[in-house]
Amino acid sequence: MCDTLRMVTHLQIDEDLMHAALKLSGHRTKRAVVEEALREYVMRRQQLEITELFGTIDYEEDYDYK
Repeated sequence: MCDTLRMVTHLQIDEDLMHAALKLSGHRTKRAVVEEALREYVMRRQQLEITELFGTIDYEEDYDYK
């Protein structure tokens, strides 16, 4: 990640949800929890894009994957 790109954002987040996320994550700050959650969100969306490619690649009939 590029540390030079930062933005100040004010969010209203459910306190119970944040408390649960802090407890589960082991992070000490709300900022760390939010940043990790965003990283996981982006990674999951990228994985979904990849899985949409399954079945779209044609292989040669005589291709031996072994």
